[in-house]
Amino acid sequence: MSILKVENLTKSYPSAGGAPLTVLHGVSFELAAGDTFAIVGPSGSGKTTLLGLCAGLDRATSGSVWLNGIQLDTLSEDQRAAVRNQHVGFIFQNFQLLPTLTALENVQVPQELRGEKGSAATAQALLERVGLGKRAHHYPAQLSGGEQQRVSLARAFANRPALLFADEPTGNLDPDTSDTVVDLLFELNREAGTTLVLVTHDLELAARTQRTLRVRGGTVQDDVRNQPVNAQARA
Repeated sequence: MSILKVENLTKSYPSAGGAPLTVLHGVSFELAAGDTFAIVGPSGSGKTTLLGLCAGLDRATSGSVWLNGIQLDTLSEDQRAAVRNQHVGFIFQNFQLLPTLTALENVQVPQELRGEKGSAATAQALLERVGLGKRAHHYPAQLSGGEQQRVSLARAFANRPALLFADEPTGNLDPDTSDTVVDLLFELNREAGTTLVLVTHDLELAARTQRTLRVRGGTVQDDVRNQPVNAQARA
């Protein structure tokens, strides 16, 4: 069974001129468990809108999304939120850490929302895995951008998601820090067997995934399978 199936998605918004503004038109693709998948395209191409529809953050004008076998477009907003809490992890360009919580507490949030016990131990282990075990009790303002993104990585994997959505995960990072974060992202993803869907302007980052979907003007230009890239070749 597909872990993510997108069928003929279209998204339009009302416009002042009367005719609707269509930002996505007839997009379809399908992913299996463990796939890594990049969505690329210029600014305004509709790629972030597509990511939001895939994650159930918004509802399409027409078409359907099945996430882990659940048809999202038949659900209410609260029901879609519950699906995300159970099956989805997120990584954002601007980190989206809660400023009044420590790194440890930020990583605990997904498990706390699910009412799971032992979240502190799990969060500490994940922070150790991303090299921030000694920074667990620091607040976001006390962390560098790269450290904040590593905290968000740990948080994204805290609820053992079936799918991980990453929106420009290196967009606010310098090149050296980006390399560290990207390596961790793919290592954690491989270890967890999670399906990864990322939006990026970075074609080198996109090339590390198994497939790349190119979007322009709200339509799919092509859907290509990438050649494997190993760490030694990148170096």
